[in-house]
Amino acid sequence: MLHIENLTLHYGQSQILNGVNIAAEAGQVCCLMGTNGVGKTSLLKAIAGTHPRSGGSMTFAGEALPVLPAHKLAQKGIGYVPQGREIFPLMTVQENLETGFACLPKSEHRVPDEIFELFPVLKEMKNRRGGDLSGGQQQQLAIGRALIMKPKLLLLDEPTEGIQPNIIQQIGRVIAYLRDQGGMAILLVEQYFDFGYDLADSIYVMKRGRMEVSGAKRNLAKPDLMKVLSV
Repeated sequence: MLHIENLTLHYGQSQILNGVNIAAEAGQVCCLMGTNGVGKTSLLKAIAGTHPRSGGSMTFAGEALPVLPAHKLAQKGIGYVPQGREIFPLMTVQENLETGFACLPKSEHRVPDEIFELFPVLKEMKNRRGGDLSGGQQQQLAIGRALIMKPKLLLLDEPTEGIQPNIIQQIGRVIAYLRDQGGMAILLVEQYFDFGYDLADSIYVMKRGRMEVSGAKRNLAKPDLMKVLSV
């Protein structure tokens, strides 16, 4: 679904990503790990188009893509749940979900029942303002909003950050469900090691803007990965 080769990214004169290669397959979870500041969020921003890459190639669903703005990539099927969630605090839950309609034809402007089945709290609170929700509820709203646009690739940036354990478990079940449907690739950035490792089909570890480790999970032992992450 996604294939990136030799991607570079700069903030001004500072190079953040250097020669990054990564692939994400439909029906699989690709987990990207690494300590703070190594470039994980920057990579997701480059894929989603919220910060343009400086160089390298990106192929999505078989199409070689030039550098495009975020709304064009969203229309092509790239859904992005950013770190910090970025829901609209003064809009209701229903209105937040409806912002996902922007990528869909008018005939599909409805919130599918599946969203409320995956996240029942959103149905209970659909008339509440987004800013009145707890952190865990806002995270569920942010994921639900991304799913409205029926993405082929779902980018999740630290979905467990600051979330209570029961909501983490629910989000894990939703990610596993979406993976098992087979039509979506999921690229998960995660620092909660066990959560990411348990869900992953493939794992990448970043250090200083480069990929240090990459491969199928079956070929990457947990102790070895933890050692790399701790150095």
